[in-house]
Amino acid sequence: MTELSSAPAHPAGSGGRAVLRGLAADLFTLEWNPLPRLSRPRWLAWLPHAVVGYLALFFTFLTTEQLSDHYGVTGGYPLLAALATGASIVLAMFRPIAAWWLALLAGTLVAVRTHDHVGPGQSWPWTPGGMIGFGLVLMLVALRVPPRVTAVVVGLSVAFTGLAELLFKPPGAQSVALADLVLFGFIGVLGYALRATRLARTKLVEQETLTEEERSRRTLLEERSRIARELHDVVAHHMSVISIQAQVAPHLVENPSEELKENLAGIRENALEALTELRRVLGVLRSEHPDDPANPHHPQPSLAELEGLVDNVRSAGLDVTTEVAGVRRPLAPGVELTAYRIVQEALSNCLRHAPGSRVEVGIAYGPRELHLCIANSAPSRPAPPSQGAGHGLLGMRERAGMLGGELAAGPRPGGGYEVSAVLPMDPETKKG
Repeated sequence: MTELSSAPAHPAGSGGRAVLRGLAADLFTLEWNPLPRLSRPRWLAWLPHAVVGYLALFFTFLTTEQLSDHYGVTGGYPLLAALATGASIVLAMFRPIAAWWLALLAGTLVAVRTHDHVGPGQSWPWTPGGMIGFGLVLMLVALRVPPRVTAVVVGLSVAFTGLAELLFKPPGAQSVALADLVLFGFIGVLGYALRATRLARTKLVEQETLTEEERSRRTLLEERSRIARELHDVVAHHMSVISIQAQVAPHLVENPSEELKENLAGIRENALEALTELRRVLGVLRSEHPDDPANPHHPQPSLAELEGLVDNVRSAGLDVTTEVAGVRRPLAPGVELTAYRIVQEALSNCLRHAPGSRVEVGIAYGPRELHLCIANSAPSRPAPPSQGAGHGLLGMRERAGMLGGELAAGPRPGGGYEVSAVLPMDPETKKG
């Protein structure tokens, strides 16, 4: 029983101290929190700041006039209090909590100086203009700070008036405590409502932006689908015709040679393979998530199919040799696909730009990186004019860069051309 009664209540105490520390951090801060500008129209963006600046100037002169004419306070003191009042309104546009403290200080200066000059029926500790000017600062605070901070600031402001009247109120002075409670409370609620409306409007704009992005993405998918259909209609027709002509051609020649039959069969096989690849690409373009590995239409050739690619190029008349170094092992699908496409594009360039050359394809499996090298000797005959757009190297570099790898290409010192690439085994690690 003794142990239970003597156990300290640390959690409750810690929670209370945390709340107090949070309030202190909120109230004693010079945080930069500028007054938002109007978003539209643009030429009115700074209108709120101009209005607040005009009001600051107005209350500066009003404070000077009321202190000197209504309360009979003369000398430099009215000017000092007036400047502090105007400065607090201007500062509230940028540092609201600091401006509130400055406004409270200005109110204290006015209350101290007017204490002995208050006549029957005159308000104290606030002058009529000072109370409204302080309310403007409270509004600028409530527009930008969280509700709990607004509640504390309003409560302290009302408490300042109440304690001043309770302890130091001059005889005959008019009480403003109830008026302050109503005015400052109304300003706090109004500021909270306007702030909540502004935040809700901001969230709505963000949601509209996301909706617009979704609509744009949907439009892009529809455009991709349209391009896919047109691509299929145009290219697939010609590839089908090539396949049929290659199949029929041997029957149009009397006693065709075996070499001719073999070449025509290769042409037909390549046409059918290209048509199959085209249909796979069509499925990718029509897919909303083309990078999904579960997509059965996503083309994913790998280095395991390299021999078939090389045999295909050899049948087209190119002398190709391959060499693999290191422990051959399966890689990430993206690395496999990128490596295959780089070799495929490099061999295609050799066919187009270096006919009759000797090509060496080297693949080295390192501990963390895959090295590729495709080098060809000087061509033995002139290359025919190319019909391509010349984007092959750019595409290879983009594929390598996407994985965090590197690709270099250029002429060889002894003639010919070389393409080399380094791809990380684990693209995620390389990117990080």
